[in-house]
Amino acid sequence: MTSTRPSSRSTDLLPDPESATAPVRTKRAVVLLLLTIVFPGSAQWVSGKRELGGIAMRVTMACWAVVVVLVLLALLKRDWLLAVFAQSWVQLLASIVMFALAAGWLLMFLNTLAIIRPKLLAPGARMIVTGGLVVAILATSGSLGYGAFVLNKGRQTISNVFSAGPAFKPVEGRYNIAVFGSDSAGNREGVRTDSMSLLSVDAKTGKTLLISIPRNFQNAKFSADSPMRKVYPDGYNCGDECLFNAIYRNATDRHADLYPGVANPGAQATMEAIEGTTGLKVQGYVMINMAGFAGFIDAMGGVTVDSGGWVPYNAKKWPNSTVNTHWFAPGEHKFTGKQALWFARSREFTTDYHRIARQQCLQQAMISQFSPQTMLTRFTSIMDAGEHLVETDIPQQQLGSFLNLADKARSTPFKHLTLGAPDFGSASDKFSTYPDFDKIHARITSMVAATGESAKPKKAATDEKPATAGSASKSSSPSPTSGKTSSGGRNSEPGKVNEGAAEVPTTKADGSPITEEYLVTLEQIGRTDILSKIAANNNECSVP
Repeated sequence: MTSTRPSSRSTDLLPDPESATAPVRTKRAVVLLLLTIVFPGSAQWVSGKRELGGIAMRVTMACWAVVVVLVLLALLKRDWLLAVFAQSWVQLLASIVMFALAAGWLLMFLNTLAIIRPKLLAPGARMIVTGGLVVAILATSGSLGYGAFVLNKGRQTISNVFSAGPAFKPVEGRYNIAVFGSDSAGNREGVRTDSMSLLSVDAKTGKTLLISIPRNFQNAKFSADSPMRKVYPDGYNCGDECLFNAIYRNATDRHADLYPGVANPGAQATMEAIEGTTGLKVQGYVMINMAGFAGFIDAMGGVTVDSGGWVPYNAKKWPNSTVNTHWFAPGEHKFTGKQALWFARSREFTTDYHRIARQQCLQQAMISQFSPQTMLTRFTSIMDAGEHLVETDIPQQQLGSFLNLADKARSTPFKHLTLGAPDFGSASDKFSTYPDFDKIHARITSMVAATGESAKPKKAATDEKPATAGSASKSSSPSPTSGKTSSGGRNSEPGKVNEGAAEVPTTKADGSPITEEYLVTLEQIGRTDILSKIAANNNECSVP
């Protein structure tokens, strides 16, 4: 009487390990392991566990279908896909699904190990199969689990940084976002906006105009609907105390009652001053904390710029000296976060206009070099820096469209405009002290037209009159592209920042090259006049 296999083995498509030879058992184990890696559930199916294998295979096929759909959307509807994944609930759902898949895949591997029956393998084969199983689990379930963790971490950071509410639409074809660099160091009371600019981006092409506002800009106009206009109807014109960078603190400390329900009255008032001064409707703001900025640069692996001149910065004192000034030499530098901050903020022996030019260059370098691929590889570090880096009123719903727009902006060098030297005369013309708003609006109109669809800046108010005090009325009107820093060349008119100065020295009196030690010696003996000449062109900068 012949025996038959138990019914539980009738659907097993692989050899029975108990009756197979050692080489066959090894091959069987390898095949089962590969099947679980490539198509989870298939190892169970061919081993006779059709019910479990069928469920796992259906889940696997559904996952591959989703992957195909996501790839097609990424190719055909990338902006829509980004907008969907910018939703907090989508990120949470995706992280939960990824974690569940990681756990399910792990269970399939453990079940496959039970089907393999390692005790029946030869000792060498047992070690190889077990090691391969561990590697496979780390590469599959481990990657999915880590991906779920990263996605949820990003969701939490984005939810904490960005505001709620619907996305806003472009104004006359452009998004206009105010960007502040804030400093709330321990030795200062409150927050101080050390740098202010307006990022105006064409909504279709991504072409960008960056308008920089000097910190010492005076007589700023508030927009017609600004509560601050009732306090300063003729502009922010109370003398030297009414510099542009004082608006934030002024509104926060003295006029917060004018902004009931507004989370950040200082930022709102500064946006209204930018709007009234430039004539462009400002839709939101991003405030970058200087300390967080350094952490972000480090998280991205550094940033590279080509400096045209010697740039001073303060660090540790030199040995046997009271001098703590150090210098970045002309040439290409890959800056850490701390070094980039020094480079962007330095104005010793020069002016605010030199600093603005370097900040513009650094901003262009970051846009050009910080690709989405870089952000993905350093995602957790960036998220760790994120909440300490940025405060914004931009809604989370806007994130998808802005990410898509940022990709377009990366391929186009920015146009730059500074509301002062070198774009409106030289530093000695004091345009920032006595601004001519008609000239500002005319220049912005021209440059906006050059970066996209034309849009007319709106007047701050119908009764506005251009200031004519001082020498501003005599200031020159360079072409709309003057002062820009492109990825291929240096500031086009660097000399106008320090117009009238002697030629910048490139060697010592004896003809030998200038060194950092020589510059330190000059400061020790009090020759700051020579240092100012050597540093006079440090506003020159380009992106390699």
